[in-house]
Amino acid sequence: MSLKVKILTVDGPFWEASAEEVILPSTTGQLGVLTGHIHLLTGLDTGVMRAKIDKKWVPIVLLNGGFAEIVKDVVKITTYIAIEGSKLNREEVEKEMEELTVRFNNAVTAQDKIDTTLKLQRARAKVQAARFVSNNP
Repeated sequence: MSLKVKILTVDGPFWEASAEEVILPSTTGQLGVLTGHIHLLTGLDTGVMRAKIDKKWVPIVLLNGGFAEIVKDVVKITTYIAIEGSKLNREEVEKEMEELTVRFNNAVTAQDKIDTTLKLQRARAKVQAARFVSNNP
């Protein structure tokens, strides 16, 4: 048996696959899902969702969080924006994170720190997915 994984974004259906296992970036920490999982509705944080397909992990970045609903071996993820890890350029996202780190360190106002913190969280998720892909070709 396998899980059916569906990702929906504000633009419509984004990704669908059958997976042996899914790891979600829930708001309370990483959440592993296998077949037979109890019914669950959980909030998602910005981070990397990983799906194990044919014994290989596929990372997908979920930006701005969202929700996951697990019902009868179907994992339905609703998020604002999703990016496949394989579509990310590692050098570009690492440069983005470096620039945002400098911007955060130089922030003067609390609002600047808050804005930069959110952008840094997204950049870290992209870097994590890009590194995962480049380390697991």
